[in-house]
Amino acid sequence: MASYADVLQYLSSLDYPAEKDDVVREAEREGAPPDVLKALRALPPVDYANGTEVARSAGIEAAPEVGPSQRAAQARDPHNRVSQHLRGI
Repeated sequence: MASYADVLQYLSSLDYPAEKDDVVREAEREGAPPDVLKALRALPPVDYANGTEVARSAGIEAAPEVGPSQRAAQARDPHNRVSQHLRGI
């Protein structure tokens, strides 16, 4: 399965915004492996603003090392977007 870093690696020189065809063409030109190309060919045909949008649309998680239980805990935390030192304010 393609990783987030793999996708971004093969799209590093792509100019955004880019269409799906541009994304796939760039990955092919950069020599992306079959699993990366398969994920990119399954993308919806829209314009992408950056590599992060491409990876998210391909269903690739940015932090696969974070397990389901940790994701659930983060979702339950009402202050998950506030720095630790600001939580008590």
